[in-house]
Amino acid sequence: MHTNGTKTIGKVFFVGAGPGHPDLLTLRAWSCLRDADVIVHDALVPQELLNAVTKTVERVPVPRDAFNQHSPGENAGHLLVRLAMSGRSVVRLKGGDPSVFARLAEELQPLRDAGIDIEIIPGVTAALAAAAAAGVPLTSRSAASSVTILTGHESGEKPESVDFCSLAHLPGTLAIYMGVEQADKWSKALLAAGKPASTPITIVSRCSWPDQQIAVSSLGQCAADFELYRWPPPAVIIVGEVAQLPHEPVQIDSLPTVRPLAGRCVLITRPAGQGEDLASRVHARGGECFHLPTIRIAPPPSWTEIDAAIRSAARFDWIVFASTNSVHTFVTRLRSAGLDARALGTARIAAIGPSTRQALEQAGLACDLMPEDYRSEGLAEALDLTVRNGRFLLLQTDRSREVLRRKLEAEGHSVSTVIAYTSQTVEMIDSLTLKAIDAMRVDWITLTSSFIARSAAGLLAERMHTWRIASMSSSISAVLTQAGLPPTVEAAHATAESLVEAMAQWELAHPE
Repeated sequence: MHTNGTKTIGKVFFVGAGPGHPDLLTLRAWSCLRDADVIVHDALVPQELLNAVTKTVERVPVPRDAFNQHSPGENAGHLLVRLAMSGRSVVRLKGGDPSVFARLAEELQPLRDAGIDIEIIPGVTAALAAAAAAGVPLTSRSAASSVTILTGHESGEKPESVDFCSLAHLPGTLAIYMGVEQADKWSKALLAAGKPASTPITIVSRCSWPDQQIAVSSLGQCAADFELYRWPPPAVIIVGEVAQLPHEPVQIDSLPTVRPLAGRCVLITRPAGQGEDLASRVHARGGECFHLPTIRIAPPPSWTEIDAAIRSAARFDWIVFASTNSVHTFVTRLRSAGLDARALGTARIAAIGPSTRQALEQAGLACDLMPEDYRSEGLAEALDLTVRNGRFLLLQTDRSREVLRRKLEAEGHSVSTVIAYTSQTVEMIDSLTLKAIDAMRVDWITLTSSFIARSAAGLLAERMHTWRIASMSSSISAVLTQAGLPPTVEAAHATAESLVEAMAQWELAHPE
């Protein structure tokens, strides 16, 4: 950051996110994302990457049709200027590499005119990711000594068009971006320029997404194949001798039955940054995930109550955490007050389930009690047996069921309830995301709380009638049934492991 007179001006970082490969980001890219105040991202940025970013970072999506004027890149640049002029550190997160077909020049100019500092961190461009996904080399000592990246969909305002005559005679590989809708045009141009109709082509559609498709064709046949098979964009078309796959892509049907979710797309509806445990178990069973948060986590209306509870924590017999979010909030406020576990005195700590216990242990707090039944009912029963006329501090969300408090109070205990965070419904899902969901043919939707179930039903009810529904508990199942969406399976225990196991067992019992 720097100052312009008395005004503090932020800095803008252009960061490339390889398609579907957040693990390929450089350390510098991760550092920028970690320290950002706001992230302006494309629709093609992997959701897994956005989920990995700290939840407090503001996210500003910029869909392709966000600016209907003649210069969308320039308008995006002006948005970045406004954000940076507020003194914030801004990351412009681009799918692929910022310098390849990403309107970089258009977005940079307004920033340069405003005198704002800029740094560009490269990413993995789609051609490299697509070639890796298909298992084909872009260059080869025997077949291709060069690679040319070109667009199959040119701007009508460009003074010069692609020179297909020169490209047709290059002894190397062509990697065509944005070529799905114009396949007939560019393939005919290459053929007319002398490129053999038998030239191999590999198509990688929606690279590294759950609905990724890899296909082979030829230059003379590809236009008809695009029309027949309707491979969805974005896609990269690799043209040249290297594009001849040595074998057919592995078919889902040939995968072993030990992976019962193979070929299944699972929709995870947890808040941003909280679906990793579920996703990892789905992946282990062979499935693919798409993370679509249907609620968001936000701070409480005021920090006064929780800060006061932390200062008086030592007077309670039990401090009870109803979720991982309540742990994160409590620990953050504890440390921001300059305190540590000593401030809890002799108070013991309870967690509603394994994930919450793990969050406590990762924060350096020992968990003294976790019920066998990972629900409010089970936790209330377990706590009641530990003390007479106990003093309990419950840390929960504003949407929590009142079962735990009511049961403890009914047994004569004193209960103080503090709202550690709020849960808010996602009001709507943008059209591009809905199109992506429809394109990937969702098989399962997972619902891990009653509030998430209500929100998902409001946002996706029509689609949910065609999907299989996995519920984590009986209370969630009751909400779904009331909404006319009875679950396909219900987890035996309220854990991610049990939920995925229920889905896997259903698939094994219902082979196609």
